Amino acid sequence: MGKTKIIAIEGIDGSGKTVQWSNLINELRSLGYSVEGLEFPRYDAYFGKQIGRFLSGREGVTATDIDNKSMALWFALDRWDAFSSFDMSSIDFLVINRYVWSNAVYQSIREGDTDLVDWVLDLEFDRLSLPKPDVTIVLDVIPCRAKANISQKGLREYIGDKADAYESSEHIQQKAREKYIECAKKHADITIIDCTDDSGKMLPSDEISLAIKEALIFRNII
Repeated sequence: MGKTKIIAIEGIDGSGKTVQWSNLINELRSLGYSVEGLEFPRYDAYFGKQIGRFLSGREGVTATDIDNKSMALWFALDRWDAFSSFDMSSIDFLVINRYVWSNAVYQSIREGDTDLVDWVLDLEFDRLSLPKPDVTIVLDVIPCRAKANISQKGLREYIGDKADAYESSEHIQQKAREKYIECAKKHADITIIDCTDDSGKMLPSDEISLAIKEALIFRNII
């Protein structure tokens, strides 16, 4: 097949990224491709553990207390660390659950902070030389629906059974959703997938997966 193609799955917290990330990996493998997956942050790795501490606030300092450039560096270094030992040479696809755009969006929309989209893209892609995705799929879900999804996540190692510093703020989620949509209008490699119907109800998982597949076919990714 040649060069490994990279697909990133993005969206606000509770948009169903992990489900669709897993579904896409299985779909690509069913088509005969060799596929690997990565998820960020990696809460069991050096930088990811500290990110988890900030998101949970269990050491008295939360991610929202830290200036946005410093927080962006933690997320970026977690990815840099992962790719320092990751071999893509023998796979057709790498599918990533939360990647560079999540950092660019969430660090740009914090109260009183400046837009860091270009700064984060330069940091991760140019300075740290992280591989650029061939396409970024953004799952678009209204914040109230995403909040309901977050409440169903259950026990997670870094936070327990509660929402983290970003998830717990519907204001942050709304601003993040708006920022993803804004960025998609400016960057041709981003595709928005609408995950709710006209009433705001979440579409069935298989319908969303089909929409993602069709978007990848349209872009000649598969």
